[in-house]
Amino acid sequence: MTHCKYNLWIVAVALMLVTMFSSCIEDGFTTSSSDVLAFSKDTVAFDTVITLQGTATKQMVVYNHSKKQINISSIKVAGLSNKGHFHLNVDGVRGDEFQNVEIRGNDSIFIFIEAYLDEMERNEPTLLEDRLEFVTNGVSQSVLLSAWGQDVVRITGDTISRNTRFTADKPYLIYDTMFVAPRATLTIDAGATLLFHDKAAMRCAGKMLANGTVEAPITIRGDRLDRVVGSISFDVMSGQWGGIIFTPPTMGNVLKHVIMKGSSIGMHCSSYGDTVQCALKLVNCVLTNSASTCLATAACYVQAIGTEFSDAAEEVGYFAGGKVTMSQCTFANNYLFVVPSLPLVNIYDVEFSDGSIGKIRADFNNCILYGLCPELNNKGKLDDFNVYMRYCLFKSDGDDDNHFINCIWDADPHFLTVRDDYVFDYRLGNESDARGKGNPALCPNEARYDRYGNDRLATGTIDLGAYVWTYVPEE
Repeated sequence: MTHCKYNLWIVAVALMLVTMFSSCIEDGFTTSSSDVLAFSKDTVAFDTVITLQGTATKQMVVYNHSKKQINISSIKVAGLSNKGHFHLNVDGVRGDEFQNVEIRGNDSIFIFIEAYLDEMERNEPTLLEDRLEFVTNGVSQSVLLSAWGQDVVRITGDTISRNTRFTADKPYLIYDTMFVAPRATLTIDAGATLLFHDKAAMRCAGKMLANGTVEAPITIRGDRLDRVVGSISFDVMSGQWGGIIFTPPTMGNVLKHVIMKGSSIGMHCSSYGDTVQCALKLVNCVLTNSASTCLATAACYVQAIGTEFSDAAEEVGYFAGGKVTMSQCTFANNYLFVVPSLPLVNIYDVEFSDGSIGKIRADFNNCILYGLCPELNNKGKLDDFNVYMRYCLFKSDGDDDNHFINCIWDADPHFLTVRDDYVFDYRLGNESDARGKGNPALCPNEARYDRYGNDRLATGTIDLGAYVWTYVPEE
């Protein structure tokens, strides 16, 4: 009798457990047309997509808010575009079309989408749209898929041995290392874009003439045009491509209104110790976000006018020997991924292979040096160098002497940069100590207008650095 009661007790407990679990998990499928899917987004949008090249993966979530399971009888791309191809991965399974996909009650699945676009046969970006279609219990729902397709001119490890022109018609996508041979000139038109694939670079032993303008600057960057995460652009990522190296016997390179960003080594220039002919001249350019140095020069004559050098893991400027002239330039470092440990600018004499010393001659006029690190090497002492800083702004405290002339010490340019918000804007704020502190006589004619077209001499005074102050509305 006792044994029988014990068995009845076990059966009762088992029935109770079955009842409890069946009340928590509804194994039946809903067939109601009112039980539809919910989506984490109504549009999956890709940024500019280079044609004939795969994209980063986007994701979305599909929700079943019903208590019962739901069966999605079909998931597929409608195929409305004959130029675009969107490929799916549904809950870990790759394919282009799926049937009978189940989602348990109050649960969800992930869908990952990639795009591959055929050539548009057009110069300008072209919008392609399609639909991701779902059919559930006879009800059709859809999510919009969109991408801007951009055709490019592909260059793979080419040597430019004759005079060549890059136009603004289409971006140039460069793989490996492109070499400009001696006696060849590469001319780049205003508005042109050069995209470098991972580890690709340019080496120039000839000449580069980049003719950007205020209205149509030239862009040199990596080929990742999408976003790192959320709204954060790949513009904040350094080390996406190699860099640009000007190597002997190069001479007479002139870059105007060029924006170069996201490289590994930045821009390098060296020559045979010639300080009479100018090897490299930068006018209203931006060299920014390098995984090492923005500009490094050795034993050559280099000029920079109205140019911004910003954000590098090492120094933003490295000058060894030769002749250096910097006018109306901004040197700033708020590099995102590490706190820079090297000075903003390193200045050295250079030792040649025969043991001789090439003394540097450097002039910094109407410049700003300000960042997360010391401004100069050798603790800012220039007694042993032929280097002169005139009307320059420094973050550190100091005093004028024979090498620092009419400088502004312990000052703040109040850049519009907000590092924590990934905003790197080195224009001057309303409270900037750089406003009106320059010497107009030290501003060359080519620096009269900044890269935004603002006139430095419009008010009778002159601001320091690469940018003319303009009023910033209060928030």
